[in-house]
Amino acid sequence: MKTLIIVTHPNISESVINKRWIEELKKLSENYTVHQLYELYPDEKIDVEAEQRLIEQHDKIIFQFPYYWFNAPSLFKKWLDVVMTHGWAYGSKSGYKMEGKKIALAISLGVDESELGESAKYKYTLNELTRPFELSFEYVKANYQAPFAFYGMEYNVTDEHINLGVQSYINFLSDF
Repeated sequence: MKTLIIVTHPNISESVINKRWIEELKKLSENYTVHQLYELYPDEKIDVEAEQRLIEQHDKIIFQFPYYWFNAPSLFKKWLDVVMTHGWAYGSKSGYKMEGKKIALAISLGVDESELGESAKYKYTLNELTRPFELSFEYVKANYQAPFAFYGMEYNVTDEHINLGVQSYINFLSDF
């Protein structure tokens, strides 16, 4: 079964790494369904039933987005709020439609990896910063996995670094 990649990037045309990830994933369309929220919902009016059906059709789901201001783009939060509803995602006998689904985040970050952690510039690890996502997916009984992160997009946009990011992401997805 294909892996669903839900991309939430508010300005994909100006993206470097997220745009490349999408281009590479489209070449592997037999394995991945790429679903771009800002492209589908520029007005942010999410078709909840369509999103729920899409989730139900996939057993593996990746939420791909740039990480800025220590969070995800606002449309991802809105997606969580309106799609993961009571009676569908949790809270009733007919709920828990995400139960057992393998879920992970794929995040691009401007900071270098060395800037996160106890003895670093920012005193938190990425796992600590993404803990609310982990808790949300655990709450709906999904099988949350450690996030994939690609660092240094603010400082290192060389072709070599970008190609490393593409290969690292594809490898992560292959093992997912």
